[in-house]
Amino acid sequence: MTERKGFLLVTMDPSPLLEDEFNDWYDTEHVPDRTALPGFESGRRFVCVSGWPRYLALYDLAAAAVLESEAYKAVSWGGFSPWTKRVVAKVRGQYRASGDQVYPGNVITGNPCRLVLIRFRSVPEAETALVVKGVRANFEGRPETTQVRVLKSTYNNDNDCLALVEARVPYPGKYPNWSRFS
Repeated sequence: MTERKGFLLVTMDPSPLLEDEFNDWYDTEHVPDRTALPGFESGRRFVCVSGWPRYLALYDLAAAAVLESEAYKAVSWGGFSPWTKRVVAKVRGQYRASGDQVYPGNVITGNPCRLVLIRFRSVPEAETALVVKGVRANFEGRPETTQVRVLKSTYNNDNDCLALVEARVPYPGKYPNWSRFS
């Protein structure tokens, strides 16, 4: 069996006064520095068009263990640059999730027009399969959908499942149909 891909997902919302600097920092320092690290396979940023917080960064990793590497530790937390420290101290809506891609297990982020993120909080291990089943039933096979993934975050000793649905265009009507998760 092929090893599952890992991921790192972060959300943040800068104040309007910080937004230009925030975007400069992310585009010219943070994403390039992270994607240059061994095991980081891609790094993409997204802007929220419905909901909050406004920005999401998603990094595909060769494996979740990449976040335990010496190279990553050297630039994270205590290794933050002065610019990173200044920007991160001034944003709201920070959420950080990392872990394994449980479905399908080994794909990376494409180039979608839309990315739908659904967070399932505190999912017991035995119910992860129900999340996968519901996400697939709601989105796979639809003409709008280009890729479906389910990620499992083990950050801070909590088990969140994150559904990532890449789409060509917005979905019409109300989605998802929650009855498909039972």
